[in-house]
Amino acid sequence: MNLELLLPYLTLIVYLLFTLWVGLIGYKSQKDTAEDYFLANRSLGAIVLFFTLSATNFSAFFFLGFAGSGYRIGISYYPMMAWGTGFAALTFYFIGDRVWRLGKQKGLITPAELIADRFGNQPLKLIFLAVMVIFTLPYLTLQPIGAGYLLENLTGGQIPYFIGATLLTLAIVFYVCIGGMNSVALTDVFQGILMFVLMIAALFAIAHGLGGIGAANQAVYNLNPELFTRQGADNFFTQKKWFSYLCLWTFTLPMLPQMFMRFYTPKTSDSLKVATIFYPIITSILFICPVIIGMWGHLAFPDLTGKATDQIFPMMLNEYTSNWLTSLVMVGALSAFMSTLDSQLLALSSMVTRDVYTAYFRPQASLSEQTLVGRLLIIVLATIGLILAYQPPESILALATAAFSGLSVLFPTVIAALYGRNVSPTSCLLSILAGEGILVGLQTGIIPPSFTFGFLPVIPIVAISSLIILLGTLLLGCN
Repeated sequence: MNLELLLPYLTLIVYLLFTLWVGLIGYKSQKDTAEDYFLANRSLGAIVLFFTLSATNFSAFFFLGFAGSGYRIGISYYPMMAWGTGFAALTFYFIGDRVWRLGKQKGLITPAELIADRFGNQPLKLIFLAVMVIFTLPYLTLQPIGAGYLLENLTGGQIPYFIGATLLTLAIVFYVCIGGMNSVALTDVFQGILMFVLMIAALFAIAHGLGGIGAANQAVYNLNPELFTRQGADNFFTQKKWFSYLCLWTFTLPMLPQMFMRFYTPKTSDSLKVATIFYPIITSILFICPVIIGMWGHLAFPDLTGKATDQIFPMMLNEYTSNWLTSLVMVGALSAFMSTLDSQLLALSSMVTRDVYTAYFRPQASLSEQTLVGRLLIIVLATIGLILAYQPPESILALATAAFSGLSVLFPTVIAALYGRNVSPTSCLLSILAGEGILVGLQTGIIPPSFTFGFLPVIPIVAISSLIILLGTLLLGCN
């Protein structure tokens, strides 16, 4: 077998070995405390925090979902995502600073611990925990899906989709289990730099293969001018839907457990300020890349439909770049999936360990016992993700939107916990139950689509959930 055929495998092996080595560095620096294993001892500086927040959020959705949406919808998907995540960065500080201060003051580690501390209501804590876990699982599933797609394309089908998904998941499980947050944060820095550089390299390499950015855009415009309109192809973005997506990211990103738990990790409040400032800058630069590559996909692959559109990014790399650059960029994409999945697994396992196992079954559990349970849960959660990824959905965007809508229901309760006074915990409990009930009703068709008045479900759901907290607090007080 010649070197060109071996190149994808060599690149993948080098990347995985280097990632595992960085993970071992985190393991060696680990101290014998729960705060160190779960939160890196609350000591992350500004640079590491910025990269771990960014890398954690730049997932399979960023590489495959963005490109697939660019193919289906057009350029209007870019400002919606860039502005939406820019607004979400404001909530990182608006929410994150309070979470950091309370966490440091009271030794809080998980999101549900904060809710229990602020409201002193166990049913509310458990419902809050259950929603975070249940609606993070679909988003977690996107990561092995993306890994499977990329490895299949990278190796020309020699590593089948599900084998690739399993291989990458096993590597992640290994370094997360041994090193906790220290390993995750360090690998996030490496993976973040890698994905940032290689995504930009992919844009210019594919543009070169198409005769330049201007020529490629002109050719796509001549083929399908709808892709350059504000509404997008088939009038996808009505004004109400555009507004809905902007709100969806703002309400949801801080509610992702892997993001929420990072608010506990900064060494100082200034570290969080730096991350808040630079996060929208990097998203504005990077988010255009996969969207426009997806649009250019119409030139080489004009008739893709369904789940095939979410594979347009690796297809364009294979079509227009050299084998070595394709291999490098695919590894950059894999780093995005791994940096999100490792954080999701650690966050969910930490929550179930702390909020269920030690809270109700083994309050006296030592760190070694907690980490053992956490590691077992990492394996269980990774297995669940793989099972759900076995039959991938038609659209990564649709799966992410449904998961994010469920998590957004928690936003009013978190704001009430951080900024409210004399808020009724009962009203927060009813708010979450009502919001999730409406979402289920809309998903199953029990509640007609007209209920949303043309908005995405997140708008009426968050509005009703907020109203329930407000009215409940006025009527019930803090009882």
